[in-house]
Amino acid sequence: MDVLWDDALRGFGVVVLPSGRKTFIVQCKRNGRSQKVKIGVFGPTTAEQARAQALNLLGAIEAGADPVAERRAARAVRTFRQVAEDFMAQHVLTKRKPRTAESYRCLLDKYVLPELGAKRIVEIGRADVARLHSNLGTTPRQANAAVSVISAIWGWAARREETEFGKNPATRLERFPERRWERYLSSEEMGRLGKALQRAETEGIPWMDEEPQSKHGVKPENRRSIFDPFAVAAIRLLILTGMRPREVLNLEWGHVDFERGALFLPDSKTGRKTVILGGPALRVLSELPRVEKCPFVIAGRSLEKPRADLNRPWVAVRRYAKLEGVRLYDLRHSFASVGAGASLGLPIVGKLLGHSQPATTNRYAHLDADPLRHAANAISTSIASALAGTPGKREHRSEKTD
Repeated sequence: MDVLWDDALRGFGVVVLPSGRKTFIVQCKRNGRSQKVKIGVFGPTTAEQARAQALNLLGAIEAGADPVAERRAARAVRTFRQVAEDFMAQHVLTKRKPRTAESYRCLLDKYVLPELGAKRIVEIGRADVARLHSNLGTTPRQANAAVSVISAIWGWAARREETEFGKNPATRLERFPERRWERYLSSEEMGRLGKALQRAETEGIPWMDEEPQSKHGVKPENRRSIFDPFAVAAIRLLILTGMRPREVLNLEWGHVDFERGALFLPDSKTGRKTVILGGPALRVLSELPRVEKCPFVIAGRSLEKPRADLNRPWVAVRRYAKLEGVRLYDLRHSFASVGAGASLGLPIVGKLLGHSQPATTNRYAHLDADPLRHAANAISTSIASALAGTPGKREHRSEKTD
């Protein structure tokens, strides 16, 4: 290994390895000890660039800086991937719900870590996060969620004093607008759904149109699906209570209090939750058979685990009721829309749904229009009478003087 020193700038040189690789360095003394600081490899770094960096380094050393210690400290700073893995293990998996952990894991593995994982966390800037966000523009919800995860990880690291709150690169970044899916069933659609559910548990729902069957195939009159009472009851409970699908599928008989007419859920998306039951929902529960040694109201194939999903029966019922595009979660929206439309009050509707924040229920505010409708009817009726030449009585107020 040879070192060639620059004649013009003392302490600046280039190390030449037997392989021919050349590396620019600066040699200096601190506290009586000689230190070599690497600047860069010849090729990616030109001699002019290296000389300029060497000049800056020598000036900083003269002013009392210790570039070797600074670089060691920089190498000690963890990468974003390392911090993210600790965030998941120490925070999310221990303090958040499994579905939240699953969502975070997916966002990190699919979008965030491939782009930012190798960077040291303090090196990530707003431009890096904005670029990642922009690249995910075709999936706005995932893009916004990825930014939120980055922000959460940075905040967690700041509480551990690995980063600074004020330098969070995910803050003040404009999110993509998200199209919120809100589908409510009309009274006529609810009627079709009721007929479909009744048929699903009695004579059966016809199969979807398929290719002509062979002579050994199922006869046309037998080509229909009869669903078990648990699947049908689960769908009825979804629209009669406004519960979330997983809340219904995880429901155990031990959570049901027939005397008080309520469900006491030990856990839900918002924690412990009480669901007040109306008469029709109570009847659905009281008429359901109980499977021996199965604690779950909606029994499935396993006695020890809750039913996985309702996809197959729901697709068949939805198709027969001509409710294409309606999701199971939309039954919850429909429950809320009926309550809001009846002017029961958004706070009451929010409590029935188990919303922890009033803002969540405000999405149904436009349906809570009964007082406005009465006012609009009164005003328009008065005007229409005047236009027809038959004005109704109008109240005139005048100020009285003593």
